[in-house]
Amino acid sequence: MCFHLSISKKAQNLEARYKKEFEQADNYEPIFHMNGFSFAEYPVISTEDEEQFKGYHWGLIPHWAKDDSIRSKTLNARSETVFEKPSFRSSIKTKRCLIPVTGFFENKTIGKTKQPYHISLKSDEIFSLGGIWAEWTDKDTGEIIKTFSILTTDANPLMADIHNLKKRQPVIISSNNESAWLDINLSKQDILNLCEPYPDDDMDAYEVSRDLNKRSVYTNTPDILNPNNNLF
Repeated sequence: MCFHLSISKKAQNLEARYKKEFEQADNYEPIFHMNGFSFAEYPVISTEDEEQFKGYHWGLIPHWAKDDSIRSKTLNARSETVFEKPSFRSSIKTKRCLIPVTGFFENKTIGKTKQPYHISLKSDEIFSLGGIWAEWTDKDTGEIIKTFSILTTDANPLMADIHNLKKRQPVIISSNNESAWLDINLSKQDILNLCEPYPDDDMDAYEVSRDLNKRSVYTNTPDILNPNNNLF
């Protein structure tokens, strides 16, 4: 599954790539590694406002949830069942989003060892993962929280070799299909067609430091993107 992201470019790079503006550009800093289980804020482009990057929290909380505890189970949504699952079926119809990345990380299991890889595209320095979003109101505080989940699909051959236990990969939306992904009038079949595995001949992957998997190590630094780099 996809629990680790990187968007290592500045706000102006993202604005130029997508021809969108940041709602609050001064608050944005490049993210070299984000662990989804931090449930932190991340810049997305959504059907709420297609002209701006907005900060949504990773880990979708459906509007009916009593509390936010569900988000540890909703970092990802399987595209094959997204129209059926109660947490996701409302969002997939009209609440979709683009999650900009310069890469994502996945672990290859070798015996008892997990070796993380950084995966990116050859054709696009900044690319988009397909996501869905939701709006949830904290009944205790009245705060309205926007959250998102990343869709996953079957792994292509490259990703099946890396993610060798579950053989999954995030849904990658090609630049030609980004506008379509945000079209609220898409049919169910059109949405599912956009969730097909991305071709592996346009993907690059390399090993990075195993520190990526250590909660005790601060990994949101440029060094984490170095091949086989040990932070300390």
